[in-house]
Amino acid sequence: MEKEMRVRFAPSPTGPFHIGGARSALFNWLLAKRMGGKFVLRIEDTDRKRSTPESEENIKAALKWLGITWDEGADVGGPYGPYHQMERLDIYKKYTDQLLKEGKAYYCYCTPEELEEERQALLKDCKMPRYMGKCRHLTEEQKAQYEKEGRKPSIRLKVPENETIVVHDMVRGDVEFDSNGIGDFVIVKSDGIPTYNYAVVIDDYLMHITHVIRAEEHLSNTPRQLLVYEALGFEKPVFAHISLILGTDHTDRKSVV
Repeated sequence: MEKEMRVRFAPSPTGPFHIGGARSALFNWLLAKRMGGKFVLRIEDTDRKRSTPESEENIKAALKWLGITWDEGADVGGPYGPYHQMERLDIYKKYTDQLLKEGKAYYCYCTPEELEEERQALLKDCKMPRYMGKCRHLTEEQKAQYEKEGRKPSIRLKVPENETIVVHDMVRGDVEFDSNGIGDFVIVKSDGIPTYNYAVVIDDYLMHITHVIRAEEHLSNTPRQLLVYEALGFEKPVFAHISLILGTDHTDRKSVV
């Protein structure tokens, strides 16, 4: 028996609804309708400084104006809620604790100044900026000293070295990325809020999303997300990255209302 197709539109409520978001929502909604599947609206509101209830209401009103309705999600509920990321922090913590216990993630105490210094040093040597793993093997004594200094750690995922990460994309075919160009990346910030590339994987898996259809600007995020899928042992969805809307000057029109 084939799985029911489940797609989602997951905007961040940080400003007015724009034409790029409308296009992505439309692609997902039409595919769900065509295949007899479900269209889910999830609100990715972890950007606490910029997310506002007014922006969320603007997005939902714009979708309704376009005639796009959702089967599950914000306002209508569903079996895999809550559908606001800030209401799912306990869920993310459960998986973070699992990764730490399994040694697949670790606490990083590096300050912004130290990270910038490392970045500049790599650029000076004509190397791609990435985290070089300074905190990967800290002793308990070193951690205690950093905490005594008042440092609040973020949490990073361990990225395997010398691996080719292949994104199987419905639009672009197979796209390859070198794991050595990624570096151990942050999955939980020092304030305890998960990063986009981490939360989106957990949400898509638990909400049984089968197809992730989004703009090509997210293609570079996908290898990091695949690494999270691998670390957590989650089944991966099908990916499709659609081209951006460009103006006559060939610049991105996503900000046009």
